[in-house]
Amino acid sequence: MKLRKHFLYGLLLFTTIAFVQCKDSGDDVKADDENELITSVTLNFKEAGTAAMTSFSYKDADGDGGNPASRFDTVTLKANTEYKMTIEFLDESKSLVEDITEEIQKESDEHLLIYTASPATLLAYTYGDKDVNNFPIGLTGTAKSGAAGLGKLKVQLRHQPGAKNGTPTPGSDDVNLNFNLKVQ
Repeated sequence: MKLRKHFLYGLLLFTTIAFVQCKDSGDDVKADDENELITSVTLNFKEAGTAAMTSFSYKDADGDGGNPASRFDTVTLKANTEYKMTIEFLDESKSLVEDITEEIQKESDEHLLIYTASPATLLAYTYGDKDVNNFPIGLTGTAKSGAAGLGKLKVQLRHQPGAKNGTPTPGSDDVNLNFNLKVQ
């Protein structure tokens, strides 16, 4: 009888812990609003005052998980140069390629792009677009490279339905990539 009582208390404690662990993380994202499937990300850098455009891509045919990326370019930029920067997102997993960039633009009040260079002196990004609530989006902007060096450029697309407040905190990642960054 005593063993059965301990077993029931243990089971109750385990169930309570499991329930608490499965609780919403507090990101305030609607449960029915799923993340986008993105298989291709392309960063476009147009050098200020010229027609020179350089693009760098990430491609993973099956999306996050599964097979490794088939392409993951190193972002290589001129030192101390200003660029107009745009970004494109595609879902190439279907026979008809879906332009996710258009969807992000239409749902701009639910998405935020964050560009983080490490070290920060390699690249500074300034947003060039805003949503209907005057919060940044990040599909277009200005990137200014610093002195020559090597590092990383983290590109995050945050999905923030019903929670976007201009900060990266709410929501979840549709994309979270660390490009190698070379400024020369």
